[in-house]
Amino acid sequence: MSFLRVGSLLLLIFLNDSLGAPRSFSVDYKNDCFQKDGEEFRYISGSILYSRIPRLYWKDRLLKMYMAGLNAIQTYIPWNYHEQSPGQYNFSGDRDVLHFLQLAQDIGLLVVLRPGPYICAEWDMGGLPAWLLKKKDIVLRSSDPDYIAAVDGWMGTLLPIIKPFLYQNGGPVITVQVENEYGSYFACDYNYMRHLTKVFRSHLGEEVVLFTTDGAGLNYLKCGSIQGLYATVDFGPGGNVTAAFEAQRHAEPRGPLVNSEFYTGWLDNWGSRHAVVASAVVVRSLNEILALKANVNMYMFIGGTSFGNWNGANSPYAPQPTSYDYDALLTEAGDFTDKYFAIRDVIKMYRQIPEGPAPPTTPKYGYGPVKMIKLQSVSDAVEKLSFSGGVKSMYPLTFIDLNQAFGFVLYRTTLPVDCSTQTPLSSPLNGVHDRAYVSVDGVAVGILERDKVLTVNVTGKAGSQVDILVENMGRINYGKNINDFKGLVSNLTLGKDLLTGWTVYSLSIDEAIGQGIFEEMEPAATDAPQSATLSPPAFYRGSFIIPDGIPDLPQDTYIKFPNWRKGQVWINGFNLGRYWPSRGPQVTLYVPVSVLSTAAPNNVTVLELEVAPCTTGPCTVEFTSTPILNGTVVNEAGLH
Repeated sequence: MSFLRVGSLLLLIFLNDSLGAPRSFSVDYKNDCFQKDGEEFRYISGSILYSRIPRLYWKDRLLKMYMAGLNAIQTYIPWNYHEQSPGQYNFSGDRDVLHFLQLAQDIGLLVVLRPGPYICAEWDMGGLPAWLLKKKDIVLRSSDPDYIAAVDGWMGTLLPIIKPFLYQNGGPVITVQVENEYGSYFACDYNYMRHLTKVFRSHLGEEVVLFTTDGAGLNYLKCGSIQGLYATVDFGPGGNVTAAFEAQRHAEPRGPLVNSEFYTGWLDNWGSRHAVVASAVVVRSLNEILALKANVNMYMFIGGTSFGNWNGANSPYAPQPTSYDYDALLTEAGDFTDKYFAIRDVIKMYRQIPEGPAPPTTPKYGYGPVKMIKLQSVSDAVEKLSFSGGVKSMYPLTFIDLNQAFGFVLYRTTLPVDCSTQTPLSSPLNGVHDRAYVSVDGVAVGILERDKVLTVNVTGKAGSQVDILVENMGRINYGKNINDFKGLVSNLTLGKDLLTGWTVYSLSIDEAIGQGIFEEMEPAATDAPQSATLSPPAFYRGSFIIPDGIPDLPQDTYIKFPNWRKGQVWINGFNLGRYWPSRGPQVTLYVPVSVLSTAAPNNVTVLELEVAPCTTGPCTVEFTSTPILNGTVVNEAGLH
């Protein structure tokens, strides 16, 4: 965290006060607008989430937003991105939100800040830290005392370092949202919202404009709006703009009209077609909004990437892919779209846009195929991957029981009886969260999947080793089921009997890769015979050198996985995210230049969970200059 920057801003506050030039931002209820420094003001804003964009590219993306004619940006602050363990805060590198706010100000953009504590955002658990679930019956987003204590600790750390960045203190932040779309949540706990209001006021002061955002319907505003917080609404293109704002007027009879989330595109889920929203529809509705002198924030202006394990999921359980392109105005990689220029033309009608060229599109380079070699299966490498060792338990333990938030856990037991014929291994209470890769004596036998596949058949002798690798595919980020426990959250059965006597391994794969464990690992020996359609989860390694003699390298690229099925990929130790081309729609993963090296070979580590192409064809991944986000979709029933 840059406390020097905070100090310099405090100095600026002092100078402003001493020179008699106070800055102000407020709601003007008489004239139905905002007032900035005593003059009527309307913001035209776009959403950008710094946690989905490498720090190297923050300035590039912000400049492109500024050149489109925006005078503000909107960003969330994901709590779990900064406090991954209780009381341990990280505001450095890609998490340096203060630097991001300063960049916005330097470029000339105001900021609409959304610090949560809940943010939704198609982000794991809506930004709430998974460690909150250590209290198994916690009621999130409510007056539950354990939840409140954690929120108070977080806000007591975050809000004081944000305060110098408020507009009246010399910074860019004009408004601050409290909670997010609370009217869509079952709890409807007014005491919780009152408590948050007091917390925000105590840390940020009485002058800052605090607001709420809810769907444009009276049923949402009933529980989402509360006295002391300015109520705004969100709605997408194609509907009745006047009717949507009438809902806001029910909560706020006077004051500025505000659409805090005007949807320029939409989110994707694995197994569903890539969302596309036509530019013409967005343009027409945006024009109607601006013609009403309303304030608007376009969600998203740039979506970016849910690197690593940060993606969320919808309910009924439907995880989102690594790409958060969102069919937004700038692509996942920050490139211009036709929609960008169409929206810029609308904005031109209402305010002067900056002169001069926008930053150019960042170049992309196809580095070509990279040969991969098989290392070890997860089961064989478990002792290297589980830093804490196996934990013995009569019944399965969850991720949270093991103090693990993300990734994979290996559950190991033995067959208690001979299974000479196909015997069902089942999760009768739908307790596989979220996908389980089952093998017996090193031979893959099937996959269990939350809500979809609850039984696989197994054979083997009594005492045969059963390994079940469970993948957390992202926590639900919206609705009543956000308290989303991971792992085997209920017992498995073999036939009619409970499976007991487990050894459970918490796997630290990110850390193991960061320590170079796989670079030293010898290629795999001959495996047990496997079917052509399923193999035990295993690691693969490859590397490539960025060529000399070509100017301006390295450049951004995309990685694709020809004939690979599903897994996770790391480049130079950086967890890019999940690939699943066999389900779609995302086929390529964005690789920013910030993870590549020209000084040493670039190491590629792949964890393939289902089956690799290496026994039947080329064992390669490929780096290409072109993204594919709208690939063929196969749903859980195998239908196109």
